[in-house]
Amino acid sequence: MTKYTTIAGDMWDGIAYKTLGDEAYTDKLIKANPQFRRLVIFPAGITLDIPEPEARIPAELPPWKRGRTL
Repeated sequence: MTKYTTIAGDMWDGIAYKTLGDEAYTDKLIKANPQFRRLVIFPAGITLDIPEPEARIPAELPPWKRGRTL
């Protein structure tokens, strides 16, 4: 796991986008840092654990290349 130190005004979705490349990882980011789950807007200086992103499968791939069936 890597670390990220917040700047004043950071929010979960923005941190997920900056560190993991997609706001969709917000839930995973919160789960990795449960002690801060009640914060919406961060003050400066909080160090968060950044989980490893999951490999994303592009939606435009046909089902047989996605590894699942319809």
